[in-house]
Amino acid sequence: MVRCWKRLETTGLEDSQRMDEGPTVSCQFPHKAFWVTLSATLLLVIIALGVRGHLWVRQPDAQVVRITVPDLTGTLIKQSALVDKHNDLVTYSVTSPANHTYTVLFDVKHGLICYKPMNQENCYLSKMEKSDYENMQSLLQQSMQTEVLLGNETQRQTEFLGVMGGSQVDVSTLEEPLQALCRHSSIHWTRRQDGPGKQRLVYFCIDICFPSNICVSVCFYYLPE
Repeated sequence: MVRCWKRLETTGLEDSQRMDEGPTVSCQFPHKAFWVTLSATLLLVIIALGVRGHLWVRQPDAQVVRITVPDLTGTLIKQSALVDKHNDLVTYSVTSPANHTYTVLFDVKHGLICYKPMNQENCYLSKMEKSDYENMQSLLQQSMQTEVLLGNETQRQTEFLGVMGGSQVDVSTLEEPLQALCRHSSIHWTRRQDGPGKQRLVYFCIDICFPSNICVSVCFYYLPE
């Protein structure tokens, strides 16, 4: 409660002047009420920020999809895909049975795929085709972090990419996600082929599986310069 009182007693010339101007009104606001009001305001701000932060955590731009699939011998292979819907990016982390790790970046916005073996200082680029866009849709449509278990009915496909080793790509000509992945690597274009032929050996293969129940074995070999 605010308490107010009037100062009516006056003395001397100065007091006479004040009396001519009328009585002075003084008010005091209790300190306790002030601190209670301030505390309540701060509490509301903290609660609002907490709710807002909770929404940020529950609705991130990127989510992880974990995929488990048995290989031809029945051994379970686990892969993870980081799905960034805001930027139309899907980044796979794939570990082969031989314990080799590969990063595969699908830049859907620019229609490019980048393959980066972790044990090499090379990156391999290819252009996305219709089947690649379809496989990406099965990931971009995932509504939350999830685990996908594929069974023996999984469709298995093989693709061959011929590495054009004679020319290298300038990393500065690539978009930022690809630059970050291949900044310290030699970058080569690839093109799809029917197969390496009898005189060409397959360099390595990467098995990539999608929630659409499709696994693609992407195999690389060098084209003649």
